[in-house]
Order: sequence, then C-alpha cells, then structure tokens
Amino acid sequence: MLTRNCLSLLLWVLFDGGLLTPLQPQPPQTLATEPRENVIHLPGWRPHFQRVKRGWVWNQFFVLEEYMGSEPQYVGKLHSDLDKGEGTVKYTLSGDGAGTVFTIDETTGDIHAIRSLDREEKPFYTLRAQAVDIETRKPLEPESEFIIKVQDINDNEPKFLDGPYVASVPEMSPVGAYVLQVKATDADDPTYGSSARVVYSILQGQPYFSIDPKTGIIRTALPNMDREVKEQYQVLIQAKDMGGQLGGLAGTTVVNITLTDVNDNPPRFPKSIFHLKVPESSPIGSAIGRIRAVDPDFGQNAEIEYNIVPGDGGNLFDIITDEDTQEGVIKLKKPLDFETKKAYTFKVEASNLHLDHRFQSAGPFKDTATVKISVLDVDEPPVFSKPLYTMEVYEDTPVGTIIGAVTAQDLDVGSSAVRYFIDWKSDGDSYFTIDGTEGTIATNELLDRESTAQYNFSIIASKVSNPLLTSKVNILINVLDVNEFPPEISVPYETAVCENAKPGQIIQIVSAADRDLSPAGQQFSFRLSPEAAIKPNFTVRDFRNNTAGIETRRNGYSRRQQELYFLPVVIEDSSYPVQSSTNTMTIRVCRCDSDGTILSCNVEAIFLPVGLSTGALIAILLCVVILLAIVVLYVALRRQKKKDTLMTSKEDIRDNVIHYDDEGGGEEDTQAFDIGALRNPKVIEDNKIRRDIKPDSLCLPRQRQPVEDHTDIRDFINQRLQENDVDPTAPPYDSLATYAYEGNGSVAESLSSIDSVTTEADQDYDYLTDWGPRFKVLADMFGEEESYNSDKGT
Repeated sequence: MLTRNCLSLLLWVLFDGGLLTPLQPQPPQTLATEPRENVIHLPGWRPHFQRVKRGWVWNQFFVLEEYMGSEPQYVGKLHSDLDKGEGTVKYTLSGDGAGTVFTIDETTGDIHAIRSLDREEKPFYTLRAQAVDIETRKPLEPESEFIIKVQDINDNEPKFLDGPYVASVPEMSPVGAYVLQVKATDADDPTYGSSARVVYSILQGQPYFSIDPKTGIIRTALPNMDREVKEQYQVLIQAKDMGGQLGGLAGTTVVNITLTDVNDNPPRFPKSIFHLKVPESSPIGSAIGRIRAVDPDFGQNAEIEYNIVPGDGGNLFDIITDEDTQEGVIKLKKPLDFETKKAYTFKVEASNLHLDHRFQSAGPFKDTATVKISVLDVDEPPVFSKPLYTMEVYEDTPVGTIIGAVTAQDLDVGSSAVRYFIDWKSDGDSYFTIDGTEGTIATNELLDRESTAQYNFSIIASKVSNPLLTSKVNILINVLDVNEFPPEISVPYETAVCENAKPGQIIQIVSAADRDLSPAGQQFSFRLSPEAAIKPNFTVRDFRNNTAGIETRRNGYSRRQQELYFLPVVIEDSSYPVQSSTNTMTIRVCRCDSDGTILSCNVEAIFLPVGLSTGALIAILLCVVILLAIVVLYVALRRQKKKDTLMTSKEDIRDNVIHYDDEGGGEEDTQAFDIGALRNPKVIEDNKIRRDIKPDSLCLPRQRQPVEDHTDIRDFINQRLQENDVDPTAPPYDSLATYAYEGNGSVAESLSSIDSVTTEADQDYDYLTDWGPRFKVLADMFGEEESYNSDKGT
C-alpha cells in the first residue's frame, strides 16, 4: 500500500545540471521491479566537463500520518554514485526533524520515521543529505535537499467555525427564498482522496427549510410562512466528509432563523363607537380621552396614524398618535361651554404609515370608528374681559392716581359677585393698589422711568360665593418718560489734532445720548458755547442728523506753544421742556505724518531735537556709555599701577610694625616708630611727611588742628579718622594707625610720659608726695632721681 501511494504521488523534476545527478530514463516497468524501494541518487564528482543526457529523478518521499506500528516507519533510501558498496561512504542527514523525527542508517542510507506524524500539524519536512568519506571525513559531494511529505488520512471531522448561526427571512417569502449559507471546514488534505469533501444535510427544521448539499445554502421550503403564527425556527445542519459515504466523519451546527415582519395586516378598531365625558373646564391642549386600533404587525409596520374625519365638532378637537402605545390621543383645541353645547360626535380614521404594495390587493389598510363626547357642567371661576391688560402712566404721577381698571364676570347660571386683589408674588414692592369691588388700579408710590420703565404683575379675581374659584390675568404698565435729563456727548470726550492740520478739517464726529426715553423723531442740536465763540481755535458743525463734527479753524497747531485745548459744546434736545448741557471736549495736539497718521502725542516728545529719530538717540546714548566705561577702566588701571608701586617699596608700612614685650625704652627710643602720633594733643606736633609711602613729588605737610582741652577720647579718635580720610597723601591700601590718648579729664592730669616735657630738667615730681601713701614708692623713686640729677649738675 505504501509503495502504491508513493508511486501515485511521485513528482518528477526535469533539470539540466544541479545537485542530483541525472539518471538514464527507465521504462515504467523498471521502477515497478522494486516496488519497496524509494531511492534518491546523490551525484558524484566528475573529473571532466561533459554533456550528460537528461533523465527523470525524484527528490521527495512520502510517509503515512498517524502511523501506530511497533517498528519505525520506513521512509526511503539515499544512495550516492560514489558508493561502491565497500563501506567507505557515510551518509548524514540534517534539516527539519533530523535526529528527532527522522533517522538515517549511516552505512546503507535508509531513512526511518521514529514517531507518529500529524499532517495537520506539519504537512512536510525539508531535509539535506550528504555522503562523507569515512576515513578522511571529507564530503564526497555537495549537500542534496529533498522533501518528506506526510500522507493524509481521514482523521478530522468537518467543523462549523462560525456556528451557531443567526439568520432572518421576511415572512410570506416564496419557496426557495435565500436565508443563509453555512460552511464547514475539514482539516484533512483536500488534494488527496475524499477526506475533505463535505456534504451538507438538514437533521431538524424540515419541511420549512432546505439546504444545498454542496454549497450549504439554506432556503425556504414552504410558502406564506406567517410571523404572526410562528416567528422563531431552529434548524440543525450536518456536514459529513468522504462525500457523505458510510464511515465518513460528521459535524453539526444550529441555525436560528427568525421571520421578520412585513406590513401584511391593516389596523382594526376593537369597537365601532367610543364614548368620552369631558368637563367644560378642561384647558385648551389637554388630553380628554384615548382610543386605540390594533395592528398585529411589528415595528414600523404597526405604526398607526389617526385623523378626525371632517364633520360635527371636528374643529374643536384634535387627535395625535402616542409613539409608545400607538394610541390615538384626543386633545381640546377650543374651550368647551356646557351652557352653549352639551355633546359632540365625530369619526376617527386609523391607517398605517408604511404600506407594502404587495398586500394592498387584500383590501384598504385603514379602519374607522365613531367618537361621542359629552360635556359636563362645572362651576367655573370668573372670566376676565381681556387676556392681557396694558396701561400707561407718566412718571412722577401723584400717589393714588387711577390709571385703569379690569373686569371679570361669572358666566355660570346664577352668577356671583367678583372680588379683585393683586397677586403679592408678582408685585412684592406694592407700587400699585386695586379696588376690590370696582377693579380700578391706582399708583401707590411715585414712579421713576429711569429706575423702572415697565411693571408686570397679576390680578386675581374670585367668586364671592366660592372664593376657591379664582382666575388670573397679567397687567402690563408702561411708565412714560418726562423730559428731565439733558443730553450728553457720547464717548469719546477726548480727541487729537495734528500739528499740520488745515482749516476746515473735521477731526472728530460726536453724537449725543439722553437718559430719558427719547420719542421717535427726537432731534439733538450741537453748537459752540458763546464764551468759546470768540476767536475760536475749533468750532462745531451740526450735521442735522443727531451728530456733529469738530472742525479746525487754524492753519496748523504747535505742541510747544499749547498741547491741550478745551472745547465747550452745547447740546439741546427737542422734547418738552427743552433740556441742554455743556460738555467739554479735550483736544490734544499730536505729531503726524503727511498722510495725517498720528506718530506721537507724548509730552516728552516735544523736547526732543527736531528731526532726530529714536534710533539716533539710542546710538548717541550708547556712545556716551562706552566713553564712560573707557574712562572708568583707565582710572582703575592707574590706581592699580600706583598700588603695585607702593606695595613693592622698601619702606612698606608693614615693615614699621614693631612687636615688643618690654616696658618701653623711654622718651629717647623714637627710632622704631613715629612717636608723634602718641603725643598728648596739648603738645604741638611737628609737621612731618609720611614715612610709610614713597612720595612721587614733594607734598605739602597736612595741617592738624590742635585738640581742645577736655575733649574725650571718642572725639579725639573721630578727628584722627577724619584726617586720614581726607589726607591726599594716604596710601591706596589699608594702613594701621595707632593712637594712645588717655584723655585729660583727671585731676592729676596724665600719668604717661608721653605727655611729659621733652627735657628732664623741667620735670618736677614733688607733687607725688601730696597724693597720699599709695604713690609713696613712686614719689621716692622720682625724688631720688631728681636729687641724683641735681648732684650731677653741681
């Protein structure tokens, strides 16, 4: 069986040169002599190029799927032309499934499948074979590629991948009307045998529907199926492979078919006469009753339209269709009056909106019914003579002035008196009052049209016999204006004129506004005030259409002479009494170009040089800033140079800072530092040139003011600090100045030797003995020294 299948699906490839060596053509019976052998010959190496005669070869094997044998399934054999049967050639296998699915005998080239295969999982395998020399391990020829195909068996049943199905078909469809097409899929090989050839049939759903066994198209099998009788059908479909033969596999699915509605039924009233009772007090537009016609159809086919047939009472009523319930709602178009007419009769027609012309031959799709309406008597509230009352009153009318009246009547049999009152909800501020019996309306406060121009409130009328029966009417009162406000200029109050303006040029159009309610046709007049009419710079031209123009009277204006002009304009209205006002307009002089376009109106622009643009001014300022920066940089460099010279001098001030811990060398030790800074301010100091800097030129000595007596230490230090701050010969770096002034406020005066006289002969220490025992030792020391000096002198 295997050999027969392989031979039936054998693929021959015709080629000229390639990896497989062409074989000599053989008669068919030669192949049949070895029915169990599938052999692929591998080409050997040829030493010379020669033309080889073409032959037929195969390059594929076949293996049966789902093989359940105990031994590996034999696939075929590989053979090389260089294999002489001496065992010197080794066959290798690589590619899809090599070693895991397929194995090869290295000596004989036999290929076996070592596990069961599924064609639906993988239909074929591509492998490569090669012959190798056993001793040298070198390939004897290039790799040859071949295919192993998995031969199909019927192991998969047909499946409806899209099931279950839902379909619909219109009711009353003819026999053979298309419903739906189903499709089953068989995973088996459709090119081999009948494993994938599917046949369809109906297991459930007959005799209503039928199916085409080959295409799976479902059609109607009965005529005039009525949705109103049965709407839903469930059909069971079977798909069987092997052409439906015995032993084939089958699959099923369900098709739910719905009959859709068509308009094949007219609407019908369940009864011919409808009786309704309506109170005469029913408001206009209210629903007074409902009637209904029945249509067994569904959806838009059941939509009904109701119409009143012209006749008795048809003009007092209307009928519409309720979209939700398809009922006819009768509404009142005009008010009913029991005393005038007590009953009405008319006909109503019901018809379908969407007609199907196929079924009109069955008869008219409409029905008619009679409606009888009885009017019921009701105790009604009073009725006003007008639905709305409009009144007018002038503002500032005195309180209590009657401005109008309302009238209401009781139309019922045995009419009752009527009482009037104002609805406080609509007139909370009580601007008006009403006479409860007569219905006259009067003012209750002074009215101001500018505050409120119109009043709207309600008046209620009730029956004396039944106060619960009330009616309401709206009152509209317009407050008329009294001319009490003068007109004013509308914005703007300020305008501009160019310096190069010509006489007679209109620079601004002005209009007027009046807070009073201006009547139709009211005119405003404009003129210049009398005080400004003498040699005016500007004038006012009245255009007689409630506007005026500001006109120039001079040939040019100068901002340098006058920047602002104030123009008084008088405006009058045409109402009675005439009201007028004087409005002052501000006119600013501006610089303009030749076309009259304003360039600048700033005050600062007046003082700018004539003809000097903004860019030029910026350039000048920038140059000034650059020059200042250069000067500052030059001065800084000079000071830095001078500082460097001072810091490198041998007589640096830091060399004169002396540190010592002895008690001092006396008045004669003056070489280490300038002792003059420590002298008592009473001693006149010699003017000396500073020794802590190297002078570039001869500097004049600075003059120091002597310190007055009884000056404290703080004033002394501040004076010395100020002298150093203003000293022109001071170094550019920080220096240390030390002062040792003890003050002169003591009765014993200063004890420091700094305040002593310069010569020892002038010293007198006798006063130390007068200071008490605390200074005895000091008096003895200086007394001995004085006696020693006197002896030495003698």
